Amino acid sequence: MSAQGPPHASGPHRPHQGQHPPKGASPLRRTSDRVETWCARFLLAVLVLGLPVASVSAGLAVRASTTRTVQAQSAERFQVTARVTSAPEAAPGSAADGKQKVHLRWIGVDGRRHTGTDTVPLYKTAGSTVRIWVDREGTVQSPPMSARNANAGGWLVGGMTAIGVYAGYVAARKGVRRALDRGRYAEWDAEWGRVEPVWSARFPR
Repeated sequence: MSAQGPPHASGPHRPHQGQHPPKGASPLRRTSDRVETWCARFLLAVLVLGLPVASVSAGLAVRASTTRTVQAQSAERFQVTARVTSAPEAAPGSAADGKQKVHLRWIGVDGRRHTGTDTVPLYKTAGSTVRIWVDREGTVQSPPMSARNANAGGWLVGGMTAIGVYAGYVAARKGVRRALDRGRYAEWDAEWGRVEPVWSARFPR
């Protein structure tokens, strides 16, 4: 009696292991879907790494620049005591904390007499004294900037930079999706152009 091999089970053959899609991969995922996923990951990495670097760098740069301005103004501007030589009469009903422009006279840091105008509170009348800021030439100036201004400027620019980086991230995400969607619509139109005649032939009117 000759030996025979075991009979094969009826039914379709089981597919080879190599025919299965990779673990975790969906056969319905298109190339455009994978491209969108990788682009999204790349842009997210750029956002996470670039936003703090850009905002902190911009904020520190503005703070350093403003600090130099503060130091220069502090070295060039001085406070002196000036006397009001003439002031307009306050209008009836004027706020007590209002301002008015008056004529002033003072002795500058160079020892010479100077005159000029500046804005002072309404309660300052002719003969009153007031502290004003002047430069080395005796010209009336606004108060110098302070370190608080430098810090505030740095925080403001840093925050605006962060908002700008995030807005760029959102715009880039939308741009990638819009570009991929155009390709998807073109593929769908091409596929429908091939399938529609077949379906129309199967269901004649």
